[in-house]
Amino acid sequence: MDSFYIKSRIFTGKKALSQLAEYSGCRVAVVTDGFMVSSGMLDQVLAHIGECESTVFSGVKPDPTVEVVVEGVGVIAPLRPEVVLAVGGGSTLDTAKAIMVSLREMPGFERMELVAVPTTSGTGSEVTEFAVISDAAKGIKFPLRSEDLLPDVAILAPELVKSVPPKITADTGMDVITHCIEAYVSLYANDFADALVEKALTLACKWLPVAYADGADSEAREKLHNASCMAGMAFNEAGLGLNHGIAHAVGATMHIPHGRINAMLLPLVIEYNAGLVDGVLYNEDIADRYAALTGILGGAKSPARRGAQSLALMVRRLNHKLGIPATMEESGADLVKYGNAISSMARAALDDITTTCNPRIPDFEDVEGLLRCLER
Repeated sequence: MDSFYIKSRIFTGKKALSQLAEYSGCRVAVVTDGFMVSSGMLDQVLAHIGECESTVFSGVKPDPTVEVVVEGVGVIAPLRPEVVLAVGGGSTLDTAKAIMVSLREMPGFERMELVAVPTTSGTGSEVTEFAVISDAAKGIKFPLRSEDLLPDVAILAPELVKSVPPKITADTGMDVITHCIEAYVSLYANDFADALVEKALTLACKWLPVAYADGADSEAREKLHNASCMAGMAFNEAGLGLNHGIAHAVGATMHIPHGRINAMLLPLVIEYNAGLVDGVLYNEDIADRYAALTGILGGAKSPARRGAQSLALMVRRLNHKLGIPATMEESGADLVKYGNAISSMARAALDDITTTCNPRIPDFEDVEGLLRCLER
C-alpha cells in the first residue's frame, strides 16, 4: 500500500512573505546564519512580522554539526518560543528542524510551529521530514527522518533567491535534479510522487540554466524555487537512492558542496543502476524508468538502454554548461586524502538511510568502483 501525505502549508509568489504577519505578537525564535544578518536579508523577512518578542540564533554553518544544534537550543530555549522561524539555505533549515525536535523533548515546548523560509533553491527541506546533521569528529553525516521534522509552513519567496551567486545556483539546482531522478527510480516510487517529479524536472531543466546565466530573472528564480519544493515533496514520499548515500559520505569527508557532488555522481549512478557499465547486469525495468525521463525532457523517444544512456549524457552536458567538474581531480580536491578514504566512504554510503531506496542493491565493491570512477 502506498500513502501520500503533505503536512506543510505552502505559500509562494511575490507576496508570500506577507503570510508572516500571522505571527505578529508571538514569541519567535529565528534560526539563520551570519550572512542573512549582515546582508540585511533577515531584516527584510522580519519586517513582515511586525512587533514580536524574538531571539536570533545566527550560528548556522554549512554541514551543521551536533554542537551547533546544542548551541542553538541553548540560545533559543529561554524565550520559550511559539514559533521557530528558519531563514536560510538547507543547512539552516536542517539546523532549525533539529533544534525544534530537541526543544520538543523538554517540558513546556510541545506546542511550537516550524516555519521554513528557504533562501536557496535546492534541498526542498521546507517540505520534508529529513534533516542532515554532521559529526565533525567522526567525519560522518547523519540523515535523520521523522514526521516531527516536517515544517508546518513553507514560504517560497522568489525575491530572497535573486542574489544567490551562479556557482551556488548551479550546485543547488543540480541537487533539485538529483532529487527528481532518484525519486523517480526509487523502490518506493508511486504515481503521486511521479507527477511531482515530472513537473519539477521539467521546470528545473528549463529554468536552471536561465537562473545561472541571469540571477535577476524573476521568472526563472520563481520557477526553480517551486521546482525545488515539488522535488522535496516527491522524495519525501518516494525516497532517494545511492547517489545521495555516496554524496553524504563524500561531502562529510571532502567538504564539497552537497549539490555539486550529487551532480558529479549522477551520470555514474544512472549508468550503474541501469546496468550500463562493465560487470553490472543490465536491468531493463530501471533503464526504462530513466528513458521515460529523457522523453519528458524533450529527448527522442528511445528504447530503454539507449534512453538511459541519453539521460546520463544530458546530465553530463548540463553539468558542463553549469561549470560543474566531472571528477574529483577536476574539482581540485586532495586526491591523496580522497584515495585513502574510499573504503570508509563506501561503507558510510552503504549504511546511509537514503541508499535503502535505491532500485539496485549495491555491494561494497560496487560503491568502491563508483568512487574510483569519480576520482579522475
